[in-house]
Amino acid sequence: MSLIVHHWDTDGITSTALLVKAIKLEDFINMTAPIGEFRFDERIWNAIENAKRLYVLDFNVPGEVEKVGVPTLFIDHHSQPRIKNPLVEQVNPSLEGNYYPSCSLVVSERFNIFNAWTALGVVGDIGERAFEVERVRKLLEKENLSREEALKLVELMDSNYIAVDREAVEEAVIVLLNHGIRELLEYEPWLKKAEAIRKAIEEAISEVEERNGFAFVRFKSPYNIISKVARKLVWEMKHRGAIVINGDFHGKAQLYFRLSPKEAEGFDMKGLIESVRRTGANAGGKREVLGCVCEREKVEEVLRLIENQLG
Repeated sequence: MSLIVHHWDTDGITSTALLVKAIKLEDFINMTAPIGEFRFDERIWNAIENAKRLYVLDFNVPGEVEKVGVPTLFIDHHSQPRIKNPLVEQVNPSLEGNYYPSCSLVVSERFNIFNAWTALGVVGDIGERAFEVERVRKLLEKENLSREEALKLVELMDSNYIAVDREAVEEAVIVLLNHGIRELLEYEPWLKKAEAIRKAIEEAISEVEERNGFAFVRFKSPYNIISKVARKLVWEMKHRGAIVINGDFHGKAQLYFRLSPKEAEGFDMKGLIESVRRTGANAGGKREVLGCVCEREKVEEVLRLIENQLG
């Protein structure tokens, strides 16, 4: 049995579907971590013990992968150190200083498989900017998908993790593999989740403060909407960056820090991520993003680290 552990968002879901199709995997189980936490929990570790081969996709947990005891293919695009575990093959263009906007694109290049899933992974991770990528536009045109339909599909797939429905995230891979891409535009379980989430995001945005071009917002919600709120503030509302805090997410605090592409140039996000991890927070990210989950009393410490680095 092969085990696939993947990120909970559209890029993680599409990357997994691409891998399954590319290597014609039949005997596999796919799992995601506890939503919002960059770690392997007991459920995943137990599954790893019973797996013959492990795949980790779009999930920035090099420390966890250092500990695995089965042959592993680790494909990612986030900033991370080189993995020393000899059982792990690490495929990540960022190790050579190359920026890739999504893991789906890394998987597609690795296995020479390109389709709408590849494009949707990019749209999921960088939003409207994805349509500036020629390959993304061509893949969507080939599937006769408009820009609006691509954005809607991402919204629908992401609704599973935003609703903190781990089982639905894992099921989304199977749904993707077994439905035509246009069918998913009317997939009722996803449509209902997406509508409830849209309302929660609007409420959070209404509480935003602006500080020197940066957006700052605090709210409390059971939905995992911090990344969506930050993306809307930076991508659509054109803030220099956004700091978004969910002060009570199922008993924990979440913080998400996103910079605009211009602000990300020359900013040491990798160093900031390491500083945040030293506080004990579960943190990860890439060139323009930091996301973390921590105890509620620690969120102010993480916030100070960000503010200090911003100067």
